[in-house]
Amino acid sequence: MANEEIAKVKKPRPKRIETLTRKDVEKKMEDKLLGKRVTRKLIVDSLFDSLRELIMSANPVIRIEIRDFGVFEVKKTKPKPKARNLKTGEFVFVPGRRKMHFKPGKILKNFLKQQV
Repeated sequence: MANEEIAKVKKPRPKRIETLTRKDVEKKMEDKLLGKRVTRKLIVDSLFDSLRELIMSANPVIRIEIRDFGVFEVKKTKPKPKARNLKTGEFVFVPGRRKMHFKPGKILKNFLKQQV
């Protein structure tokens, strides 16, 4: 019976990453463009400002998925207690940080696979 009880104990699932979609980017842009005369420059600037603000709102990780384009993801890196300075050879501690990662969507990936 002890083995059955052990088998029934479930491991906790890892916490899901908050995923934002194209609609979230559209809402953020809509807030910026509300009541302004729309020009191409304003639209492009608003798009990049909105993406930047959504990425900077990562606490500590976030995923922005834009279908048919790709996924922007903020990931955490582990601290490295024994990194080495190549010039001096001494060991240094590198604290953990966050980094940006982009994974292209299916259409971009297929385009990039084509030979030049």
